[in-house]
Amino acid sequence: MNDPPTYQSFADQVRRLDRAIRALSGRAAALGIPPPDGEEWFDLLQNKLLAELDLPPLLVAAIVGGTNIGKSVVFNHLAGEPASAASPLAAGTKHPVCLVPAELADRRLLARLFERFKLCDWRSPSDPLGESPEDLMFWREGKNVPPRLLLLDAPDVDSDAEVNWRRAKAIRQTADVLVAVLTQQKYNDAAVKRFFRTAVEADKPIVVVFNQCDVSSDAEYWPRWLATFRENTGARPELVYAVPYDRRAAEELRLPFYAIPPDVPPPPGAEAALPAADLRADLAALRFDEIKIRTFRGAIRRMLDPHNGLPAYLDSIRAAAGEFSRAADALAATELARVAWPSLPAAVLVDEIHYWWNDSRPPWSRRVHGFYRSLGRGATWPLRTAWNSMAKQHADPLAGFQQRERETVVLAVGKLLDELGRLSSVGNDVLRPRLQRLLGGRARADILERVRLAHESLPAVDKDYRDFLRAELEAWRSGNPRAVRFLQSLDRAAALARPALTVTLFCTGLHFAGDLAGQAAAQAAGATAGHLATEAAIAGGIAGGGDA
Repeated sequence: MNDPPTYQSFADQVRRLDRAIRALSGRAAALGIPPPDGEEWFDLLQNKLLAELDLPPLLVAAIVGGTNIGKSVVFNHLAGEPASAASPLAAGTKHPVCLVPAELADRRLLARLFERFKLCDWRSPSDPLGESPEDLMFWREGKNVPPRLLLLDAPDVDSDAEVNWRRAKAIRQTADVLVAVLTQQKYNDAAVKRFFRTAVEADKPIVVVFNQCDVSSDAEYWPRWLATFRENTGARPELVYAVPYDRRAAEELRLPFYAIPPDVPPPPGAEAALPAADLRADLAALRFDEIKIRTFRGAIRRMLDPHNGLPAYLDSIRAAAGEFSRAADALAATELARVAWPSLPAAVLVDEIHYWWNDSRPPWSRRVHGFYRSLGRGATWPLRTAWNSMAKQHADPLAGFQQRERETVVLAVGKLLDELGRLSSVGNDVLRPRLQRLLGGRARADILERVRLAHESLPAVDKDYRDFLRAELEAWRSGNPRAVRFLQSLDRAAALARPALTVTLFCTGLHFAGDLAGQAAAQAAGATAGHLATEAAIAGGIAGGGDA
């Protein structure tokens, strides 16, 4: 029987998920998919789940709502002291204020919980009214704050200043309980409804406070306001309160909070008998563990929303990958360029094979063959010079090969660009814009010129080619050991015979026929085994001949 999952296993899974998403988002960017930063589901992962995995048990209660509805007044009553300035101007609170109990007065803990904000020590109630491009949070210990409870005064959720509602959004994502401050004018505002609707999707517990009420005259309207708020947001408030409008009582922190049944409207005339409640004590009495589990579960549910959560993000990546796959198929099905590639001059190939074979000779054999090869080249130089002069072959064969190869490369790239140009007008939605950007303006001429210049800077036979050729020859050597041993025997015999043959020719007077004829005969006779080895190596390395 499997053991039930533990909190630690849950925390490990959340961290693994975060690492996987971050790794995936980097790759998804190459497909044109923007990173998920700013998406509600991703922000819940960062600001709620990850932020609280290693923290002690606590509950974050945030006072939120629209402009000019007395949020800071409600906050001060909960705090039991004037901690946040109540301004009659719209969008007065620009930065959140956080009061914490003594056991949670730890800057490092708060920095982990509120990573989106720069923590600042609270100095006066007017601190949150100041302008700053940074997202600040003013905090201090609250002498009246119940254990394990953090109280937050948040900026307006419907402010004209975008930065205010962006900060309010971050507070909503971190909070466990939202104290929704509403008024007759602000209970049905579009921005307010949208804010709380998103909170309901994450299953955030909501406490409603109808502020600035005429307790006697508005009693018949509270049920309508509450019903409209519930219908338009999907909220099911845990607690509901009504607070009268009384400026002096607000300034002196003695406003009464009247508890209203959240589901059953009071009968006519019952407003006079509404009990005064202690909102701070009611929040402290909330079932911390149940709410914490509920908000974690709500964040995960919101993350896994198939239409607006992680599955939708993954679907967008799959769709983009599918487009790129179809684009790759279109390119693979198209013959982009076909050209006849020039062959490397045979003399160059033979020389490279000779160098490879020479490197495998014993040192003494290498010295003998090297001496006679040099001697033969020197002796036959007049003959080769005369032949070249008669044949008018003054051009360097490698230079001619490089010129032909360069023309072929430019031709191949030109054909490829022509075909890409065709695809840029008929290709799919992934190929079309990218190819148009690639081929626009003077791009074709610039690319061909860069190709030509790049080829001119290359040697005719570079290290890569030599490494490739030697790898092929070594493969032939490994596959034909008997042939190699036979050729090596002939090669060594030739090395031993060359000096004796030279002495014999000299003694018989063959050298009197002239240096040219004598050395040519010696070179021809003595080089037989070496040439045989070279020819066998060519046959084996290129034609793939079998064992001898």
